Amino acid sequence: MPSPDALSRADLIAAGLCIGCGGCSERMALDAFGLYRPDVPAEALGRPSAALARTCPFSPHAADETAIAAARFPEAPARDDRLGRFAAAFVGAVAEPGFREAGSSGGMVTWVAAELLRAGLVDGVAHVAPAPGPGPRFAYRIARTEAELRAGARSRYYPVELSGILAEIRAVPGRYAVTGVPCFVKAIHLLRAAEPVLARRIPFTLGLFCGHMKSARMIESFAWQMGAELDRAARIDFRTKAEGRPANWYVAELGLRDGRTVSRHWWDMADGDWGAGFFQSPACDACDDVTAETADVAFGDAWVEPHASDPRGTNVVVVRAPEVLRLIEAGRADGRLALDPVSADFVAETQAAGLRHRREGLAYRLSWRRRGLRPKKRVAPSARGLPLRRRLVYRARAGIAFWSHRVFRLARALGLPGLYLVWARGVLAGYQALAWSRGPLGRVVDRLLPPAG
Repeated sequence: MPSPDALSRADLIAAGLCIGCGGCSERMALDAFGLYRPDVPAEALGRPSAALARTCPFSPHAADETAIAAARFPEAPARDDRLGRFAAAFVGAVAEPGFREAGSSGGMVTWVAAELLRAGLVDGVAHVAPAPGPGPRFAYRIARTEAELRAGARSRYYPVELSGILAEIRAVPGRYAVTGVPCFVKAIHLLRAAEPVLARRIPFTLGLFCGHMKSARMIESFAWQMGAELDRAARIDFRTKAEGRPANWYVAELGLRDGRTVSRHWWDMADGDWGAGFFQSPACDACDDVTAETADVAFGDAWVEPHASDPRGTNVVVVRAPEVLRLIEAGRADGRLALDPVSADFVAETQAAGLRHRREGLAYRLSWRRRGLRPKKRVAPSARGLPLRRRLVYRARAGIAFWSHRVFRLARALGLPGLYLVWARGVLAGYQALAWSRGPLGRVVDRLLPPAG
């Protein structure tokens, strides 16, 4: 008989709780929706496992972020419900040449990773970079030099998975840092607790603030809307920088193999409103960690003024591990970093929308979640006191996330991009009218419902 705490991968997938991190499988593959799933026989997929229940980041039986952080950062002087435990927080950018210019934001992720290599604290850094050859466009790899690390700079709004680099870390002795979104970093710590070899070989984790993960289909849709075929793209840039253009005005760009470059502003795309939830992974609606609370250091964008308008990009940084704090303080002292200390409230303000979706929104989603395995979160299910308009916003996001995968799959199979794009423009107009006043439809909604905030 399986343990009452055992789960199968099929349980998690059916409940929409598989994020596709690759922690439970040696082989992963993109499914029909462009999301990673374990590539194993059906029998193995349905086999209950107590080990899986302890190490899957979305398992109700695994340690939560608060427990992991308490064990990893017992002496962290500050504790905050939004940021978790931390030693210090900063806003700013890298002053050392080459980092800020090459990154999507202030260059801090690559700088800290490079500094760990320079100081000899790690032998390699697992990070996401363009993947060679056919297949997925981006993948994890281990950079062992600063040049390799710099070549992987910039944001990648594309699914990736950890199975390959975990296998390499298990096989090749050394000390490694791993970068990742909050659930991936949590998965690393759960695996470290289960496997002594990973505990020894992964002394550092670098977290990325996260709104949600996208499927591989988002960039395909963008290519459709740029009038290009994704198969002909040699380079994909999700966030380009330009003098005079605010950092929060995202422009996606494709470098084609014939030498041409095509680009388009996210706001001009049928599905370019990030908050609407197009192509969101289902598991993201069961996540309550925005700021990578289990990571030794975590990085986000400073989405408040005047930083949001600075075309060079600006980071907020939450530091938890003393070793990383020493590196950052040394960088500030010698002028290589231009960082100012900030409060937890400041950091939370930069991520206000994401935190609202993962606190207020999660509480509401948990109150109507019914399908299969129920997640166990630090937010209690509740719809109490939530205005009707706000409830409709959360319902609309969930509906867009669900149907965007399916409508796009149909349009892709039929070779009819317009089918998806007409649908996407229509639902986006309705969502934006709910979320805020925009045009005549928004004004009508304003008359019918109180503002949702």
